[in-house]
Amino acid sequence: MSEDDPNTEEYPTEIHDYLAAFEKSLGSVDEMLKIMMSVSRTELLQKLDPLEQAKLDLVSVYTLNSMFWVYLATQGINPKEHPVKQELERIRTYMNKVKEIADKKKASKLDKGAASRFVRNALWEPNAENEHTSKTPAKGKKRK
Repeated sequence: MSEDDPNTEEYPTEIHDYLAAFEKSLGSVDEMLKIMMSVSRTELLQKLDPLEQAKLDLVSVYTLNSMFWVYLATQGINPKEHPVKQELERIRTYMNKVKEIADKKKASKLDKGAASRFVRNALWEPNAENEHTSKTPAKGKKRK
């Protein structure tokens, strides 16, 4: 957006920085879409496990709906009163579910065998030799 461009419309100078940032963001989105479109979807999905596939699908659909939200806003339609709002909320719900599943996978797992050995060895178990010596009080110092 250059000021010398005769095709630019007049707009308030206060929003120039916002428009420049918006144009830069659109360029970034365009670059990312080109990269994503260069790889076939089936090829990409074959490389991912089911959880990663779900994440990819959710991010894709969320991005598309977000872009539609922006489109509605540019057309003067209030997106908060449009069904796209409920769709975005639904997608967010599924994103949270996938995040919970991923967090459960990352959570540490209990090694029951090691835990039982730890507890067994940490607890004192009297045996015949210890029972005899524990009943009589110790006289003098113990030798090591």
